[in-house]
Amino acid sequence: MNPSSILLTGAGGFLGSILSKKLENNGFHLIGLDRQRQEINADISSPFVFEEKHYFNTVVHAAGKAHVVPRTPEEESEFYRVNLEGTKNLCAAIDQLPGKPEAFIFISTVAVYGKDSGEMIHEDTPLQGSTPYAKSKILAEEWLRDWAAKNNVTLSILRLPLVAGPQPPGNLGAMINGINTGRYASIGTATSRKSIVWAEDIAGIVPQLAKAGGIYNLTDGYHPSFGELEQAIAGVLGKKSPFKVPMIAAKGLGWVGDLLGSRFPVNSDKIQKITSTLTFDDQKARTFLGWNPTRVLDRVGEMVR
Repeated sequence: MNPSSILLTGAGGFLGSILSKKLENNGFHLIGLDRQRQEINADISSPFVFEEKHYFNTVVHAAGKAHVVPRTPEEESEFYRVNLEGTKNLCAAIDQLPGKPEAFIFISTVAVYGKDSGEMIHEDTPLQGSTPYAKSKILAEEWLRDWAAKNNVTLSILRLPLVAGPQPPGNLGAMINGINTGRYASIGTATSRKSIVWAEDIAGIVPQLAKAGGIYNLTDGYHPSFGELEQAIAGVLGKKSPFKVPMIAAKGLGWVGDLLGSRFPVNSDKIQKITSTLTFDDQKARTFLGWNPTRVLDRVGEMVR
């Protein structure tokens, strides 16, 4: 299968914009779908239709809601409205086209496993994610498996960890900004390792995914420690190494956060997550897709530019 024409949802987002540029550079015809400034302007959280001129034989579904901790029931429901109902709306629009795409690639998350710690977690691990983000992605994965089977569409699901690229959002972006402004503290020994992946590398295996289908974790294969990331970022920025907070003091700050709630930047749960190793096994992708990623630590200069 040659996925020469690709519909990319969320094309204006952090990951989507990186994928869009890389796929176009690799010779694919991209049809971008986003809420603004794309060939198709649509909000997937509401029903929409495609025009017949919008032919594509592969879908890369990167649109979704993440990087927000919900504080109200309305904010929680937004995850389901975008990640689950948005996926259903996308497929409903596809169902109205004269023909189905041959392949559908869904950008999911390692959050579906529901793990705060663990080493080399593989794709067969039970899905126990309990946050609105994780649960909405689990439900979307389940729904897509049924839809793809009924419509003879090759489905691939990518469960991504922390995604790195130029000016990343979320926790990685906060780390860069904190180190740059001198408002970042390194907690404990900073030896806990986290899986991470360079966004641009994902585009390179789209042709293989379109043929093979399946569920895959993707990582850079190195799983850098917090300390390694902190030192690399500080070095590129020309900043001093981050101030270190002893573990006993960090736990004290966590207890304060437990008492004060959202008014305080950390709590015991967040301290525990920061100081626990959490890595994922990507051997399946290496074996079946030829996944051969770059080390994120080697791309830090591009990340902070």
